[in-house]
Amino acid sequence: MPQFNRKLARAKRHVRIRARVKGTDSRPRLCVFRSLNNIYAQVIDDVKGTTLVMASSLDSDVKGQLDGKKKTEVSQLVGTVIAKRAMEKGISQVAFDRGGYRYHGRVKALGEAARKEGLKF
Repeated sequence: MPQFNRKLARAKRHVRIRARVKGTDSRPRLCVFRSLNNIYAQVIDDVKGTTLVMASSLDSDVKGQLDGKKKTEVSQLVGTVIAKRAMEKGISQVAFDRGGYRYHGRVKALGEAARKEGLKF
């Protein structure tokens, strides 16, 4: 019996999600990646193949506010930063790509914070 591989299972889920979620010029894709210690978010136009806006827990805007915060609180900060940067570029609607992760915990915190700042998805 083969052993369960978490990375492979997430990759398969992400492929299924990406088959349905496309980023266009009018509604780009908000893609989330979370590692063990950090979280990254990008707003991507899949038609042109370009990243329009990005934010992560390693950014200088976020890094100064990290002391003593939990991972979900850091994800909320990244969500507010990505939403503000997207709104500055004139992006108000996005398609949310959770990257194969469950909409729970850090991914949910990022999404809810982005919604609170005015992004619609």
